[in-house]
Amino acid sequence: MKRLLTVAALAAVTITAAPAALASPEGAPPPAPISVPVIHYRTATVDGVKVFYREAGPANGPVVLLLHGFPTSSHMFRNLIPLLADKYRVIAPDYPGYGQSDAPDHKQFAYTFANQAEVMDKLVTQIGAKRYALYVMDYGAPIGYRLALKHPERVSGLIVQNGNAYDEGLQSPFWDPIKVYWRDRSQKNRDALNNLVTLDITRFQYTDGMGDVARISPDNWVHDQALLDRPGNRDVQLDMLGDYGSNVPLYPQFQEFFRTRRPPTLIVWGKNDKIFPEEGAHPYLRDLPKAEIHILDSGHFALEDRLDVMAPLIRDFLDRNLTK
Repeated sequence: MKRLLTVAALAAVTITAAPAALASPEGAPPPAPISVPVIHYRTATVDGVKVFYREAGPANGPVVLLLHGFPTSSHMFRNLIPLLADKYRVIAPDYPGYGQSDAPDHKQFAYTFANQAEVMDKLVTQIGAKRYALYVMDYGAPIGYRLALKHPERVSGLIVQNGNAYDEGLQSPFWDPIKVYWRDRSQKNRDALNNLVTLDITRFQYTDGMGDVARISPDNWVHDQALLDRPGNRDVQLDMLGDYGSNVPLYPQFQEFFRTRRPPTLIVWGKNDKIFPEEGAHPYLRDLPKAEIHILDSGHFALEDRLDVMAPLIRDFLDRNLTK
């Protein structure tokens, strides 16, 4: 018993002394506070459809609207959002059929780019985003540019990452079977696109052409594929792939918007992307000669392995153009 009491006493001394040992030296400045942005995960109902979106930053800050690509969701912006949220109101929605938003049956909901843009327009209006810089990637480009055509006065800037608005950007062999389906909507041509929503292609989109594949978290394709494999979601994706052709006739209008409105523009493009290759990046300079362009050694989802390069470029661009 005496020995146990001695051990207990020593333990008490050790526990009591530990905080003192860890305390800062007398006179030393306190450690710098760590600012951790709070991200909210919200839903809004638009025409009976629940639309999920991530939101962070001051409610009165300049708005940055992040529009995702295929086959992902606002999940693709999870690492960028905290790097902007100290100063900017960052909003990253999931389109219907993607991420955490509702995915109505494709026979009950029109999975078209016109309708997706309409839903996004109603969403940002509902949540009070009256003016915004658009970050557009992949599908986000035609959706964002359709918003710009509807409300050109709302667009305070453009950040373009592997998002096309020119014929030169649609010459990749990736698009060949999709273009066949645009011309002939037969079931045979639709079925030929089934492989585009498989795990192999989803993984390929994240890993092909990346400067450092070890930076790419497997959570990306596991997360996206789980959502693609939901009952009925393949038809959602095939409808969207089939409707992508509706954007091409609008390219001249998108380009006219660039020329007439001349929004401040930053282009950050993964040059090894086989879906939207580098050839789609440079034509922007015809209509936006003052655009800042950075061609990166990366692939389709450049944020996954070049965030350390892209985030400072994006932050600097926004600070110079949105907070004057």
